[in-house]
Amino acid sequence: MATTTRDAEAPMRAGPRKQETVHRLTELLSRATSAVVTDYRGLTVKQLEDLRRKLRAEGVDYVVVKNTLARRAAAEAGVGEFSAVLVGPVGLAVGYGDLSAPARVLADYFRANRVAPMIAGLAEGRVLDQAGIRSLADLPPREVLLAQLAGTLQSPLTTLAGAMQSILSTFAATLDSYREKLEAA
Repeated sequence: MATTTRDAEAPMRAGPRKQETVHRLTELLSRATSAVVTDYRGLTVKQLEDLRRKLRAEGVDYVVVKNTLARRAAAEAGVGEFSAVLVGPVGLAVGYGDLSAPARVLADYFRANRVAPMIAGLAEGRVLDQAGIRSLADLPPREVLLAQLAGTLQSPLTTLAGAMQSILSTFAATLDSYREKLEAA
């Protein structure tokens, strides 16, 4: 019996263009520290260009790709569980450095324009739901986190240095007072 629908288990016959798309996306996902799945419906061409420009400024690529190709690329990149969130028309914002950059830029863009909502994401190989992506978006940039860490580490050292200086000046004043007392006697 001949069927007109494609068997779900049959391998997809991908042409050279689709193979190149899968290869490119596999390479992007392999290098990625994080990726965010967005719904790009409702974006005008101008808004999409604006969003891409803002993402590029943070070192993030934005790719609109068919889900079947994205799922195949996710499996080849070793993040097959990411395939489960690739449902419906989606765009992928893929970041390579700052873990929170894609989520932060997309969250800011969504607040300003009310388009391109975040659906789910991937952070260092772990799939995140929408709440996880929002939490990631709320993280400050890497430089700010490092500055906060340095300040936190520096604070006890500054306090210790001040206490040591106080002890030494008290000790010096005590010795000076004792010297004066011996000279007077």
